[in-house]
Amino acid sequence: MTSTSWTGAIAAAAARLAEAGVPSPRVDAELLAAHVSGLRRGQLLAADAPGEDHLAAFADLVERRLGREPLQHLTGSAAFRYGELAVGPGVFVPRPETELLVDWALEHLPEGGTVIDACSGSGAIAHAIATERPDSRVWAVEADPDAFEWLESNLQGTGAVPVLADAVAPGTLAELDGQVDLVVANPPYVPMDMEVAPEVDFDPSGAVYADEAGLSVIQPLALRAARWLAPGGWYGFEHDDTHGRAAPEILGVSGFTEVADHDDLAGRSRFTTGKLGLSP
Repeated sequence: MTSTSWTGAIAAAAARLAEAGVPSPRVDAELLAAHVSGLRRGQLLAADAPGEDHLAAFADLVERRLGREPLQHLTGSAAFRYGELAVGPGVFVPRPETELLVDWALEHLPEGGTVIDACSGSGAIAHAIATERPDSRVWAVEADPDAFEWLESNLQGTGAVPVLADAVAPGTLAELDGQVDLVVANPPYVPMDMEVAPEVDFDPSGAVYADEAGLSVIQPLALRAARWLAPGGWYGFEHDDTHGRAAPEILGVSGFTEVADHDDLAGRSRFTTGKLGLSP
Protein backbone atom coordinates (compact mmCIF):
# COMPACT_ATOMS: atom_id res chain seq x y z
CA MET A 1 0.00 0.00 0.00
CA THR A 2 1.46 3.36 -0.99
CA SER A 3 -0.82 5.69 0.97
CA THR A 4 0.65 7.07 4.19
CA SER A 5 -2.65 8.07 5.83
CA TRP A 6 -5.05 5.74 7.59
CA THR A 7 -7.86 7.16 5.45
CA GLY A 8 -6.09 6.24 2.24
CA ALA A 9 -4.95 2.85 3.50
CA ILE A 10 -8.47 1.95 4.61
CA ALA A 11 -10.01 3.09 1.32
CA ALA A 12 -7.54 1.04 -0.69
CA ALA A 13 -8.08 -2.02 1.50
CA ALA A 14 -11.86 -1.69 1.35
CA ALA A 15 -11.74 -1.55 -2.45
CA ARG A 16 -9.70 -4.76 -2.60
CA LEU A 17 -11.94 -6.52 -0.12
CA ALA A 18 -15.05 -5.48 -2.04
CA GLU A 19 -13.57 -6.70 -5.31
CA ALA A 20 -12.87 -10.07 -3.68
CA GLY A 21 -16.50 -10.37 -2.52
CA VAL A 22 -15.80 -9.98 1.19
CA PRO A 23 -18.96 -8.88 3.04
CA SER A 24 -18.87 -5.43 4.71
CA PRO A 25 -15.48 -4.52 3.20
CA ARG A 26 -15.32 -0.97 4.59
CA VAL A 27 -16.20 -2.04 8.11
CA ASP A 28 -13.68 -4.87 7.98
CA ALA A 29 -10.93 -2.53 6.77
CA GLU A 30 -11.69 -0.03 9.53
CA LEU A 31 -11.76 -2.71 12.22
CA LEU A 32 -8.43 -4.13 11.04
CA ALA A 33 -6.90 -0.64 11.07
CA ALA A 34 -8.28 0.00 14.55
CA HIS A 35 -6.84 -3.32 15.73
CA VAL A 36 -3.38 -2.51 14.36
CA SER A 37 -3.32 1.10 15.52
CA GLY A 38 -4.93 0.63 18.93
CA LEU A 39 -7.38 3.41 18.08
CA ARG A 40 -11.16 3.39 17.91
CA ARG A 41 -12.71 3.41 14.44
CA GLY A 42 -13.95 6.97 14.94
CA GLN A 43 -10.43 8.18 15.71
CA LEU A 44 -8.87 6.90 12.50
CA LEU A 45 -9.99 9.82 10.31
CA ALA A 46 -8.08 12.34 12.39
CA ALA A 47 -5.21 10.08 13.41
CA ASP A 48 -1.57 10.72 12.59
CA ALA A 49 -0.20 8.93 9.56
CA PRO A 50 0.69 5.33 10.40
CA GLY A 51 4.29 4.25 10.54
CA GLU A 52 5.75 1.65 8.23
CA ASP A 53 5.39 -1.09 10.85
CA HIS A 54 1.69 -0.36 11.26
CA LEU A 55 1.13 -0.24 7.52
CA ALA A 56 2.95 -3.54 7.06
CA ALA A 57 0.92 -5.21 9.81
CA PHE A 58 -2.30 -3.82 8.32
CA ALA A 59 -1.37 -5.04 4.85
CA ASP A 60 -0.70 -8.53 6.21
CA LEU A 61 -4.11 -8.69 7.90
CA VAL A 62 -5.85 -7.44 4.77
CA GLU A 63 -4.19 -10.19 2.74
CA ARG A 64 -5.40 -12.78 5.23
CA ARG A 65 -8.92 -11.35 5.09
CA LEU A 66 -8.78 -11.55 1.30
CA GLY A 67 -8.16 -15.27 1.85
CA ARG A 68 -11.47 -15.22 3.79
CA GLU A 69 -9.91 -15.83 7.17
CA PRO A 70 -12.59 -14.61 9.61
CA LEU A 71 -12.24 -11.05 10.79
CA GLN A 72 -12.61 -12.27 14.37
CA HIS A 73 -9.59 -14.56 14.01
CA LEU A 74 -7.52 -11.62 12.78
CA THR A 75 -8.49 -9.35 15.67
CA GLY A 76 -8.71 -12.15 18.26
CA SER A 77 -12.14 -11.14 19.49
CA ALA A 78 -15.82 -11.31 18.60
CA ALA A 79 -18.49 -8.91 19.79
CA PHE A 80 -21.55 -10.66 21.21
CA ARG A 81 -24.33 -8.66 22.81
CA TYR A 82 -22.65 -6.48 25.46
CA GLY A 83 -19.37 -8.36 25.66
CA GLU A 84 -16.22 -9.21 23.73
CA LEU A 85 -15.21 -12.85 23.49
CA ALA A 86 -11.73 -14.18 22.76
CA VAL A 87 -11.82 -16.39 19.67
CA GLY A 88 -9.38 -17.96 17.26
CA PRO A 89 -8.48 -21.26 15.61
CA GLY A 90 -10.17 -24.19 17.32
CA VAL A 91 -13.43 -22.50 18.34
CA PHE A 92 -16.62 -21.56 16.51
CA VAL A 93 -17.00 -17.81 16.01
CA PRO A 94 -20.36 -16.71 17.48
CA ARG A 95 -22.80 -15.18 15.01
CA PRO A 96 -25.12 -12.21 15.62
CA GLU A 97 -28.19 -14.36 14.89
CA THR A 98 -27.61 -16.28 18.11
CA GLU A 99 -28.30 -13.11 20.08
CA LEU A 100 -31.99 -13.64 19.27
CA LEU A 101 -31.91 -16.97 21.10
CA VAL A 102 -30.38 -15.18 24.10
CA ASP A 103 -33.19 -12.60 24.01
CA TRP A 104 -35.73 -15.42 24.18
CA ALA A 105 -33.80 -17.20 26.94
CA LEU A 106 -33.65 -14.13 29.16
CA GLU A 107 -37.40 -13.64 28.77
CA HIS A 108 -38.06 -17.19 29.99
CA LEU A 109 -35.48 -17.40 32.77
CA PRO A 110 -37.01 -17.14 36.25
CA GLU A 111 -35.29 -15.17 38.99
CA GLY A 112 -32.42 -17.19 40.44
CA GLY A 113 -32.90 -19.76 37.69
CA THR A 114 -30.58 -22.61 36.75
CA VAL A 115 -29.31 -22.71 33.15
CA ILE A 116 -27.37 -25.21 31.03
CA ASP A 117 -25.76 -23.96 27.82
CA ALA A 118 -25.10 -27.13 25.81
CA CYS A 119 -22.53 -27.24 22.97
CA SER A 120 -21.26 -23.96 24.37
CA GLY A 121 -18.24 -23.41 22.09
CA SER A 122 -16.72 -20.02 22.92
CA GLY A 123 -19.19 -19.63 25.78
CA ALA A 124 -21.06 -16.82 24.04
CA ILE A 125 -24.55 -17.75 25.28
CA ALA A 126 -23.37 -18.67 28.77
CA HIS A 127 -21.35 -15.44 29.02
CA ALA A 128 -24.33 -13.33 27.99
CA ILE A 129 -26.76 -14.96 30.40
CA ALA A 130 -24.33 -14.99 33.32
CA THR A 131 -23.38 -11.33 32.90
CA GLU A 132 -26.84 -9.99 32.06
CA ARG A 133 -28.56 -12.08 34.73
CA PRO A 134 -26.06 -12.45 37.58
CA ASP A 135 -28.82 -13.92 39.76
CA SER A 136 -28.80 -17.06 37.60
CA ARG A 137 -26.63 -20.18 37.92
CA VAL A 138 -25.11 -21.16 34.59
CA TRP A 139 -23.29 -24.30 33.44
CA ALA A 140 -21.57 -24.30 30.02
CA VAL A 141 -20.94 -27.72 28.46
CA GLU A 142 -18.41 -28.24 25.65
CA ALA A 143 -16.89 -31.51 24.44
CA ASP A 144 -14.02 -30.28 22.26
CA PRO A 145 -10.81 -29.70 24.28
CA ASP A 146 -9.57 -26.94 21.97
CA ALA A 147 -12.82 -25.00 22.14
CA PHE A 148 -12.97 -25.62 25.89
CA GLU A 149 -9.76 -23.61 26.40
CA TRP A 150 -11.43 -20.58 24.82
CA LEU A 151 -14.59 -21.26 26.84
CA GLU A 152 -12.74 -21.33 30.16
CA SER A 153 -10.98 -18.08 29.36
CA ASN A 154 -14.14 -16.29 28.28
CA LEU A 155 -16.12 -17.36 31.35
CA GLN A 156 -13.55 -16.27 33.92
CA GLY A 157 -15.15 -13.89 36.38
CA THR A 158 -18.71 -14.44 35.15
CA GLY A 159 -19.74 -17.06 37.69
CA ALA A 160 -20.67 -19.52 34.94
CA VAL A 161 -19.23 -23.01 35.37
CA PRO A 162 -17.38 -24.57 32.39
CA VAL A 163 -17.83 -28.33 31.95
CA LEU A 164 -15.67 -30.40 29.59
CA ALA A 165 -18.10 -33.13 28.54
CA ASP A 166 -20.38 -34.42 25.80
CA ALA A 167 -23.71 -32.69 26.26
CA VAL A 168 -25.72 -35.69 25.01
CA ALA A 169 -24.02 -38.24 27.27
CA PRO A 170 -26.40 -39.51 29.98
CA GLY A 171 -23.92 -38.83 32.79
CA THR A 172 -23.19 -35.21 31.91
CA LEU A 173 -24.44 -33.02 34.77
CA ALA A 174 -26.72 -35.87 35.79
CA GLU A 175 -26.75 -34.39 39.28
CA LEU A 176 -28.91 -31.58 37.84
CA ASP A 177 -31.47 -33.88 36.22
CA GLY A 178 -34.99 -32.61 36.89
CA GLN A 179 -33.77 -29.36 38.44
CA VAL A 180 -32.91 -27.04 35.54
CA ASP A 181 -35.11 -24.10 34.56
CA LEU A 182 -33.67 -23.38 31.12
CA VAL A 183 -31.54 -25.23 28.57
CA VAL A 184 -30.13 -23.45 25.54
CA ALA A 185 -27.95 -24.78 22.75
CA ASN A 186 -26.30 -23.84 19.48
CA PRO A 187 -25.33 -27.36 18.39
CA PRO A 188 -23.69 -28.42 15.12
CA TYR A 189 -26.54 -28.52 12.62
CA VAL A 190 -25.37 -27.75 9.07
CA PRO A 191 -26.08 -30.71 6.73
CA MET A 192 -22.91 -32.29 5.42
CA ASP A 193 -23.62 -31.42 1.79
CA MET A 194 -24.60 -27.80 2.46
CA GLU A 195 -22.61 -25.05 0.72
CA VAL A 196 -21.41 -22.45 3.21
CA ALA A 197 -19.51 -19.16 3.22
CA PRO A 198 -15.71 -19.48 2.88
CA GLU A 199 -15.20 -18.17 6.42
CA VAL A 200 -16.96 -21.25 7.82
CA ASP A 201 -14.04 -23.39 6.66
CA PHE A 202 -12.02 -21.82 9.48
CA ASP A 203 -14.50 -22.98 12.14
CA PRO A 204 -14.01 -26.47 13.61
CA SER A 205 -16.03 -28.80 11.38
CA GLY A 206 -17.39 -30.64 14.42
CA ALA A 207 -19.01 -27.42 15.62
CA VAL A 208 -20.66 -26.77 12.26
CA TYR A 209 -21.70 -29.96 10.47
CA ALA A 210 -23.88 -32.87 11.56
CA ASP A 211 -25.01 -36.12 9.97
CA GLU A 212 -28.63 -37.13 9.33
CA ALA A 213 -29.38 -33.94 7.34
CA GLY A 214 -27.94 -31.87 10.18
CA LEU A 215 -30.08 -33.44 12.92
CA SER A 216 -27.74 -36.04 14.46
CA VAL A 217 -27.00 -33.89 17.52
CA ILE A 218 -30.30 -32.02 17.68
CA GLN A 219 -32.32 -35.23 18.15
CA PRO A 220 -30.49 -36.74 21.16
CA LEU A 221 -29.93 -33.32 22.70
CA ALA A 222 -33.67 -32.74 22.89
CA LEU A 223 -34.01 -35.90 24.97
CA ARG A 224 -31.09 -34.91 27.20
CA ALA A 225 -32.57 -31.46 27.73
CA ALA A 226 -35.86 -33.05 28.75
CA ARG A 227 -34.04 -35.01 31.48
CA TRP A 228 -32.20 -31.94 32.77
CA LEU A 229 -35.28 -29.77 32.94
CA ALA A 230 -37.77 -29.52 35.76
CA PRO A 231 -41.39 -29.87 34.62
CA GLY A 232 -42.38 -26.54 33.09
CA GLY A 233 -38.78 -25.67 32.20
CA TRP A 234 -37.86 -24.28 28.78
CA TYR A 235 -35.53 -25.44 26.02
CA GLY A 236 -34.39 -23.37 23.04
CA PHE A 237 -31.91 -24.37 20.36
CA GLU A 238 -30.61 -22.95 17.10
CA HIS A 239 -30.93 -24.92 13.87
CA ASP A 240 -30.41 -24.71 10.12
CA ASP A 241 -32.98 -22.81 8.09
CA THR A 242 -33.93 -26.09 6.41
CA HIS A 243 -35.12 -27.46 9.79
CA GLY A 244 -38.18 -25.24 10.20
CA ARG A 245 -40.48 -28.28 10.19
CA ALA A 246 -38.21 -31.01 11.57
CA ALA A 247 -36.96 -29.11 14.64
CA PRO A 248 -40.42 -28.44 16.14
CA GLU A 249 -41.43 -32.04 15.40
CA ILE A 250 -38.41 -33.30 17.36
CA LEU A 251 -39.44 -31.25 20.40
CA GLY A 252 -43.03 -32.39 20.05
CA VAL A 253 -42.08 -36.07 20.30
CA SER A 254 -39.57 -35.42 23.10
CA GLY A 255 -42.09 -34.33 25.71
CA PHE A 256 -42.29 -30.60 24.99
CA THR A 257 -45.39 -28.42 24.66
CA GLU A 258 -45.93 -24.82 23.51
CA VAL A 259 -43.44 -25.57 20.74
CA ALA A 260 -42.62 -22.65 18.47
CA ASP A 261 -40.18 -21.93 15.69
CA HIS A 262 -38.61 -18.47 15.40
CA ASP A 263 -37.21 -16.56 12.45
CA ASP A 264 -34.06 -14.46 12.41
CA LEU A 265 -33.99 -10.83 11.28
CA ALA A 266 -33.69 -11.97 7.66
CA GLY A 267 -36.89 -13.99 7.95
CA ARG A 268 -35.15 -17.37 7.97
CA SER A 269 -36.17 -20.15 10.33
CA ARG A 270 -33.46 -19.97 13.04
CA PHE A 271 -34.37 -21.48 16.42
CA THR A 272 -37.02 -23.62 18.07
CA THR A 273 -38.32 -23.47 21.63
CA GLY A 274 -40.56 -25.56 23.85
CA LYS A 275 -41.72 -26.08 27.41
CA LEU A 276 -41.30 -29.42 29.13
CA GLY A 277 -44.71 -30.90 29.83
CA LEU A 278 -45.80 -31.17 33.42
CA SER A 279 -45.62 -34.62 34.98
CA PRO A 280 -49.03 -36.32 35.28
